[in-house]
Amino acid sequence: MDPMTQSAQISSSQGLGDGQNSASKESKPTDSFLTSSPVSLIQSSQVKDLIHWRDPKKSGLVFGLSMLLLLSLAAFSVISVASYLLLALLCVTITFRIYKSVIQAVQKSSDGHPFKSLMDKDVRIPPETFRKHVDVSLTYINRALKQMSRLFLVEDLVDSLKLAVVMWLLTYVGAVFNGITILILADILLFAVPPIYEKNKTQIDQYIDVARNQINTTMAKLQEKLPGAVKRSKTE
Repeated sequence: MDPMTQSAQISSSQGLGDGQNSASKESKPTDSFLTSSPVSLIQSSQVKDLIHWRDPKKSGLVFGLSMLLLLSLAAFSVISVASYLLLALLCVTITFRIYKSVIQAVQKSSDGHPFKSLMDKDVRIPPETFRKHVDVSLTYINRALKQMSRLFLVEDLVDSLKLAVVMWLLTYVGAVFNGITILILADILLFAVPPIYEKNKTQIDQYIDVARNQINTTMAKLQEKLPGAVKRSKTE
């Protein structure tokens, strides 16, 4: 084999290796993005068991605490709710600390601080974990900015019209509900819809398929009448 051919093969193999390395590097942020997305969090087994009421006591406790927090935020300001929660926590810990101190003085024991095991735990956030979450958040922000620029600069007329319709409907929602009320309704639906859907999955799926077909048919007719439809169909 002549030196020219050998050097060409070596350079091509190095180029393929560099391409594979770069592809693997580019795939890592995507994998981390998918594994840490809110969808993957909702689809985790613990959250599924919680919203499907696999353990009624645990689900009832979480639902009750979340509703209590949201109702408190609806009645009081965020500062008042946070202050009352921290004050209640301090009252519990101070009372328990005084109680243990009295018990130790009466029994003449030297058990030490009652919260020593908790105080010895490392509560610091590792720099690697912080950077990882910052990178994931940056991925979400960049994706949102790109989507916003695409919609508001009317890259696709149909998608921009969809956004306009959604914003127009939200004006009516905002006139009836405030943010806390929407969160309360979302909390109720989060714990009420999954059990109902699980019991009536077949019937609900049939209605969803009918509604999806109607929406797809309407959107197809709308896209045929819009000026950007031909260009979009060609690009797809």
